[in-house]
Amino acid sequence: MGVVRLGGVQIVREINRLGETTSQFGRPETQNSNGVSTKTAYPPFSLILPVYNEEEAVAETIAHLHATFDAAGCKYEILAINDGSTDRTGDILRSCKDIRLIEHGRNWGYGAALKTGIRNAKYPLIAITDADGTYPNERIPELVALATEADMVVGARTGANVQYSRIRKIPKWFLVHFAQWVVRRKIPDLNSGMRVFRKSIAERFLNILPDTFSFTTTITLAMLTNNYVVHYEPIDYRSRVGKSKIKPIRDTLGFVQIILRIGVYFAPLRVFLPVATAFFIGFLITVSQDIFIRHDLTEKTLILFVAATQFGMFALLADMIDKRSNRL
Repeated sequence: MGVVRLGGVQIVREINRLGETTSQFGRPETQNSNGVSTKTAYPPFSLILPVYNEEEAVAETIAHLHATFDAAGCKYEILAINDGSTDRTGDILRSCKDIRLIEHGRNWGYGAALKTGIRNAKYPLIAITDADGTYPNERIPELVALATEADMVVGARTGANVQYSRIRKIPKWFLVHFAQWVVRRKIPDLNSGMRVFRKSIAERFLNILPDTFSFTTTITLAMLTNNYVVHYEPIDYRSRVGKSKIKPIRDTLGFVQIILRIGVYFAPLRVFLPVATAFFIGFLITVSQDIFIRHDLTEKTLILFVAATQFGMFALLADMIDKRSNRL
């Protein structure tokens, strides 16, 4: 078992490398309506499992993933990222067979764990899910098959049985509608943690993908605003196993950051030009009052003019940078 240090903060262990006895495409046998045996082709993929303090669920989750993928005849690897867990998660992961384990020296964040997995994945197709038992991981082979005709397939939590925290519904509703306004299309699920995408495309956006839980929100908008094909497949969603990691104050501040990031990264003109226009209208009103009523130029007029100019220039500059980066 080899040990490699990455940047002095990560330990990489590979546990029982998966056998390479299967062909390039796993082909599970099924039967059609006539009783004739058929096969479904699944391209090989890397399953990235970010894990932080999931001692109650991670072993069962990994066992379920292996059973599901083996039954479907998939060629795959499970890449577990222990993101600085402080409970027994690390010991449990080190005892699991047929996984590749990467351990962060401290808790870097959900997005950081996913980015570590993306950099180290050996297959061109990547699937992600959570370790807390909330997602129907038996659906992953189906999403992988759909990914042959899309750049990203998202398991949208719009199925018949969705158990979602009420605390998160209000900010989630606002965020989804703001994102839909930015990209000008409907988004069934903005931040689902079960999805399949191409490694090459994710690597293109690694420099803007955050280290936090907003990773999935950001990659969704990055794909949509760059005209990649995104398919949404309805799935169920269960209550998590173990303690929730929701922190109201931290998550509220993170929510504000997401809103700002969406505006700056993906639609600077659409978001900031209306603000500049509002300031400019205010400037026209106050300057008219200064000329015809006060006969003097007030500070409020100057402030409104400067604000309108700065927001307008910022929007134009950000839009130019965004379009230039898209062509590179």
